[in-house]
Amino acid sequence: MKLSEILNPGLISVDLQSTEKPELFEEMVQLFVDENLISDADKAVDVLLERERQMSTGVSLNLALPHGKLEEVHDVIMALGISRKGIDYDSLDGEPVYVVIAILSEAGNPEAHIGALVEISRLFSIHGFLNRIRAAETPEQVLDIIRSEE
Repeated sequence: MKLSEILNPGLISVDLQSTEKPELFEEMVQLFVDENLISDADKAVDVLLERERQMSTGVSLNLALPHGKLEEVHDVIMALGISRKGIDYDSLDGEPVYVVIAILSEAGNPEAHIGALVEISRLFSIHGFLNRIRAAETPEQVLDIIRSEE
């Protein structure tokens, strides 16, 4: 699975404005709505919040992976956001989050969901990758950085 084949410039925000999770999830979900990938924004936000109540998706290294399953999604969709200020996310390591990748996948298709998480994990384990993403100034630069490591 290649993230560059799932993401497009309209699904990338290089200047997230949210400072708290509920607002952040709304901001990320709006990227999906604007790209006509989903129609029920409220349901998508609820899915992300419900998953977050189980355990923080702020995994570590300033990265959060809010995710969930949504009936109207076919396969898997992703949006990537960069916060310049950092978000107090209640991350597992206690650090602020600067890069957020929201993932919504088809209910009943765990392969797509797991495949996306595996590829994200691989990319963000590359030394310096997160900092390069954080430094990107345009969605196109984000995609170029991702493509350079795929």
